[in-house]
Amino acid sequence: MTAAIAVRQLHKHFGPLHALRGVDLEIRPGEFFGLLGPNGAGKSTLINILAGLVRPDAGSAAVLGHDVQRDPVAARRALGVVPQELVFDPFFGVRDFLMIQAGYYGVARKHRAWIDELLRALGLADKADANMRSLSGGMKRRVLIAQALVHKPQVLVLDEPTAGVDVELRQTLWAFAQRLHGEGMTIVLTTHYLEEAEAMCERIAIMSHGTVVALDDKRSLLGRHPWYQVHLRLASEPAELPPEVAASLASREHGWLVLRLQRGGDELSRVLAALHRAGLAVVEISTQEQTLEQVFLELTAGHHLAAAAGD
Repeated sequence: MTAAIAVRQLHKHFGPLHALRGVDLEIRPGEFFGLLGPNGAGKSTLINILAGLVRPDAGSAAVLGHDVQRDPVAARRALGVVPQELVFDPFFGVRDFLMIQAGYYGVARKHRAWIDELLRALGLADKADANMRSLSGGMKRRVLIAQALVHKPQVLVLDEPTAGVDVELRQTLWAFAQRLHGEGMTIVLTTHYLEEAEAMCERIAIMSHGTVVALDDKRSLLGRHPWYQVHLRLASEPAELPPEVAASLASREHGWLVLRLQRGGDELSRVLAALHRAGLAVVEISTQEQTLEQVFLELTAGHHLAAAAGD
């Protein structure tokens, strides 16, 4: 089966900055895929290469088997990208703006009904004749989502689609994205809202320093770190914690002790026994499995320090 996106040993320099360092990545057709990483990890450079906006120094990238350098027209037809920036032509109404975009692909007449459907699905029907300059930031982002879809691409990249938008737009976007995914579209999501990636994505790649540091299905990624959190609330605030408890203490939050314990051992029993010996009564206890945010922070630890040092 031809991969929706296939990247092989991709390198890109911007002067002394080595933005991509031999990236290998394959995204399957029909996946809802998360591409995560801190700012400066290389995500936007990778997306710009896929979209044909940046040429790599070495390696290859293909969309549904179409090499983005050797067959750029076919690769671009297969791909829709919703950019982070609000980039639009201020001289046209919403429907005209989308028709012009469809015209770039030669599908304006054929996809007129599809454009009307996009306007309805994204809550833009009553703004169809409004000038782009008059729209709010959230409405402009809806138009950019429609713009990426006017030519009915088989692969959609959502690059930080909910950054700075309201709850209503988030709900509208995710409902529509789930519908498209259910119809077989491959969706690639980059986001700093990790709870969105955890809820929506089936497989996740985490990038740091221009490389992929983790690539796995969501369940395996969350389960690869053998620890979990235990939240304890004591009957009274102790002056000092027993050593067994202090050694596992991750934080204190609003009267709760948050402990980080190894999965599969008897650490919790030893912690509770130590509290009992110290005369500290536990009034509430709960456990929490590792979250995607915690895994992300663990895998990208030191990224910002290295970036500040010029790495």
